[in-house]
Amino acid sequence: MSLKNYTVRSVDTFVVKNWILRKHYAKRMPSISYCFELLNQNKITVGVCSFGKPPSPPLCVGVCGEHNSKYVYELNRLITNDDLPKNALSFFVSKCFKMLPPLIIVSYADTSKNHNGYIYQATNWIYTGLSAKRIERFDINNPNKHNKSLPYNKNIKYNELAIRKRPQKHRYIYFTGSKKQNKKWLKELNYKIEPYPKGQNKNYDASFQPTIQTKLF
Repeated sequence: MSLKNYTVRSVDTFVVKNWILRKHYAKRMPSISYCFELLNQNKITVGVCSFGKPPSPPLCVGVCGEHNSKYVYELNRLITNDDLPKNALSFFVSKCFKMLPPLIIVSYADTSKNHNGYIYQATNWIYTGLSAKRIERFDINNPNKHNKSLPYNKNIKYNELAIRKRPQKHRYIYFTGSKKQNKKWLKELNYKIEPYPKGQNKNYDASFQPTIQTKLF
């Protein structure tokens, strides 16, 4: 199969909600500012990629300093069908980058899911090591809910929540600005650049098939 007739375009989040809530392993809706879909030769959605502000303000400040925090966004969802042509993921992500404004993009590969971030390596992201070891509180009735949002739920007493070790994640950085802007951000990067991690990836169950709908242009 070839990617010759595959296209990428911006899409409203509600159109691909099922992809995010049911096909991605996190099973929750993140903050989304930019959302894109990958369309096959029949104009059917076969992938979704979204970007949004990270839930951690200290992260936004910590990447390249407080003066650059407004540019920090996270690639928070990347979901595709399994039966795509070779290099479809890197094709998709690269096209998304070209449709974004100048941003400092952060993304993570979850070690608890045996992910190493090979798609980020294939698209030349900067690897900055593992996230810090932390303890977090979580709702046993909704373990996938992000812990940053728990204090805002009036029905939950924060001190009564269960406690667990937060899995460490591989952290990657990518700049979508001009060559001059990217060079400036690279000099201001507060994380140490490290060699890419290696290991055997493990795929999660992404067998859910959203309703197929042909896109009309």
